[in-house]
Amino acid sequence: MNTPTAPEGLRRVAIDPLSRVEGHGKVTLLVDDAGQVVQARLHIVEFRGFERFIVGRPYWEVPVMVQRLCGICPVSHHLAASKAIDVALGVAAAVPPSAQALRRLMHHGQILQSHALHFFHLSSPELLLGWDTAPAQRSIAAVAQAYPDIARQGVLLRKFGQEVIRLTAGKRVHGTGSIPGGVNRRLTVEEREALRADLPQILGWCESAIDLVEQIRAQDPAGFDGFATMRSSWLGLVGPDGALDLYDGALRWRTADGVPMGPDVDVQAYADHIEETTEPWTYLKFPYLKRLGRQSGWYRVGPLARLQVCDRLSTPRSEARRQALMAGGPVHGSLAYHAARMIEMLHAAEVIGALLDDEAVVAGDLAVPLPKHGGPREGVGIIEAPRGTLIHHYRIGDDDLITDCNLIVSTTHNNEAMNEAVRTVARDELSGHEITEPLLARIETAVRAYDPCLSCATHALGQMPLVVALETPDGALIDRVVRDGDGRMRRESSEAP
Repeated sequence: MNTPTAPEGLRRVAIDPLSRVEGHGKVTLLVDDAGQVVQARLHIVEFRGFERFIVGRPYWEVPVMVQRLCGICPVSHHLAASKAIDVALGVAAAVPPSAQALRRLMHHGQILQSHALHFFHLSSPELLLGWDTAPAQRSIAAVAQAYPDIARQGVLLRKFGQEVIRLTAGKRVHGTGSIPGGVNRRLTVEEREALRADLPQILGWCESAIDLVEQIRAQDPAGFDGFATMRSSWLGLVGPDGALDLYDGALRWRTADGVPMGPDVDVQAYADHIEETTEPWTYLKFPYLKRLGRQSGWYRVGPLARLQVCDRLSTPRSEARRQALMAGGPVHGSLAYHAARMIEMLHAAEVIGALLDDEAVVAGDLAVPLPKHGGPREGVGIIEAPRGTLIHHYRIGDDDLITDCNLIVSTTHNNEAMNEAVRTVARDELSGHEITEPLLARIETAVRAYDPCLSCATHALGQMPLVVALETPDGALIDRVVRDGDGRMRRESSEAP
């Protein structure tokens, strides 16, 4: 991978590394003599190779192995891999109802905890305290001091989701509850009742989180709605009745105007519709809809996409909130992802409540016997992870070893959208040769709205060191700003020749 120098007549701005995202990434901007941004790129500069070292492993190891992609959303990979292996073994339709209910419970616990973590811990500093707040005061610690009740609710919401995961997967992180053909544990009656007892408070806090986003927007509706706004098509899973289904369903694309882009697509046929391409300046691939081509076929996934792709939510309180968000028609602003994320968190809590009322989570068969025969087999498992549509695709050989693996993670689907968000904000905010900390904060906020999990790994809290340099085409330094890990900034400048 290479990052070319600026073409003649343009200057290059580098934000390296990008903060509060996991993995190694940076942003580069090319600006002309008038200070206008003519190119913006989000570079992912690390390589992990999961698709290669899965090959050669026994298929039954895969649902546990792939969780090491991520410390925040391991459940999503755990379940997507389990579903793909179920299909490959020909047992997907035979997975017992109890196993399906417990997998769904595990998954909605994952959605709830991840959404709470992202909004309250990672995004609330700039949303509640403002971009122009001094960096040392724009942190989760400052949020806890200024808004102790909000911070406490965020911690306890995530704790509840993690407890659901622990009881269904065996551990809060990297559990082993889902296996090919089903699950290996169920809830006890006492565990179910303990979760039920907490649910009314959890539902109330989820409603309050949606209210909080609405209050933030009300302070500056034009700025909130106009920030990093772009028109795009959308992708998500829907059930047979068109309702959002975070665990299963068919693929549906809608245009920026909300019009369906053809019939829903069977997940096993995803490769007939999605193409992936690469660029020499990033290790993150660019998926797009084949029939529209690379330039026009990119789309967005995740909470905002899902709420616009589906016809409705199956739970009443969250559906009322979704209708309010969409009352004015399709929503395109990147900050609206936070509103959609909180609505989905409420939806996940409502679904958890419905699943706890189902006797299947405490009784019934846990797994179906697996076939003994070998032979080449293939399966696709798709799930809506917290960040968007997650695709796991495996081929199994005669010896029960994986022969091929393809993963399209949620952040990969949003790669083009994040690049466009960076481009839009940079054009709006970059002024001449002056580089300010609020500009850095806005660029990072644009990327962070998509809750990126670069390499699908863990989130990072707090301030990471950040360096932005503005240079002439021949490499002479015009301006260089350094932000240290404690949030302090210093400028190192020299005049252009």
